[in-house]
Amino acid sequence: MHTETQKPGLIVSAGHSDAEPRSALARLLLEAARLRRFQIGMALTLLILGLALLGPLAAPSSPTAFVATPFAMPSLSFPFGADYLGRDVWSRFLCGGLSLLLISMPATLIGVGLGMAAGITAAMFKSSWTEAGMRLLDVLLAFPQVVLALLFVTILGPRPWLLIGVVALAHFPQSTRVLKGAASDIVERDFVKAAQVIGMPQSRILFDEVLPNVSGQLLVELGLRFTYSIGIIAALGFLGFGRQPPNPDWGLMISENKVALLFQPWGTLLPVIAIAVLTVGVNLVADALGRVTARISARMEQA
Repeated sequence: MHTETQKPGLIVSAGHSDAEPRSALARLLLEAARLRRFQIGMALTLLILGLALLGPLAAPSSPTAFVATPFAMPSLSFPFGADYLGRDVWSRFLCGGLSLLLISMPATLIGVGLGMAAGITAAMFKSSWTEAGMRLLDVLLAFPQVVLALLFVTILGPRPWLLIGVVALAHFPQSTRVLKGAASDIVERDFVKAAQVIGMPQSRILFDEVLPNVSGQLLVELGLRFTYSIGIIAALGFLGFGRQPPNPDWGLMISENKVALLFQPWGTLLPVIAIAVLTVGVNLVADALGRVTARISARMEQA
């Protein structure tokens, strides 16, 4: 038996929906790509990501080499001058973004991934145990993310795997709550009820019917959590709990060179501008995806 519910902009079927997740996600992205804010956001995001990923290959000198006098002013040899120890600011900037991405990206994926699994499962299999788990998450939400990260890092040291785990843990409660709310609305819809009536296994309903329909909220949550990851990791680096000297790191650069902000500001301004541009770009993309997701949900309600 095969049942199908068709809605404007989205097709969800109970029975033969192997291609539907790709179709729903593709339609979401295509509709979002028409928005100017999505285009601008992607351009800004890809610019900074490309700079961080390819920067180490383009650095004119070693980021740890002492090549000039401390706080030397910009020149032809060093376009953004030198930092507080006489190292090339431009080279350190080009090499300093990669560590931020290598921690922020996996932390975001792990935190949101676990939150997605817990949230959708809680929406599908409602019980007193899932409600108790949600109340426990409320307790975790009461702790400020940076304070929680500082607590673990101070005790165990600023190790990359620990930073990833702490930031992922900080994202988990909020991501679980957001995706549970999105999935709870989907599991009450007619096409999910139809799938249950025809005897489709719960696991297949989850992957074929529920998950594709929360893909929009999932992408928005990934974007928002990624910006929070960047902020937390940069803040930890600024406080000295991120990547340790003499390794280049954008957060560490801001802290090291802040004393010269008035007369040689580039050691501080370059990483600040890069982090700000990346945050704005990701937020614009997330906002565009959120708008399109809201439109699709409105069309589904009217169908």
